[in-house]
Amino acid sequence: MQLTSEALDPNIVIDDRIIEAANRFEGLYRIMRRPQKPPSCVINPFRPSWGEPYRGQVERLMAVIVEHRDRAVELGGREAEAILVSHQLPIWLTRRSAAGKALWYDPRKRERTLTSVTSLDFEAESLVTDRYTKPQESNCISRRYQKDIASLSECDF
Repeated sequence: MQLTSEALDPNIVIDDRIIEAANRFEGLYRIMRRPQKPPSCVINPFRPSWGEPYRGQVERLMAVIVEHRDRAVELGGREAEAILVSHQLPIWLTRRSAAGKALWYDPRKRERTLTSVTSLDFEAESLVTDRYTKPQESNCISRRYQKDIASLSECDF
């Protein structure tokens, strides 16, 4: 975020609505790897009982997207862009919803990198495309951070 702000000099707004979803497993490292007794909150993987419902995450993030899209157009005209930085799950669910797919999925098959960019394109108020790209890390961050980023990307949280 700091490098983006230095490069673009944007009007930065902190919006707490685009944070990762709440989760009862937060801080419990690998609890589901070999559970002796599965936690009682793991009841239905199609509708998570362990945190914020999938639909709620999509609705929350879409409200933010629409608000910031409208504000960008107000400030910069029809070709304006807004950059939102969030965690993977809310973005992934919003992409699935935009594509008309079920919100539940196999997390091992989620497209993700630390520098991935999801772009949502609108014509007027209609979402017309969503694109997922993985820019080269050297284009996104300074070289001094690449080793740290590479080691983090090997972690499977």
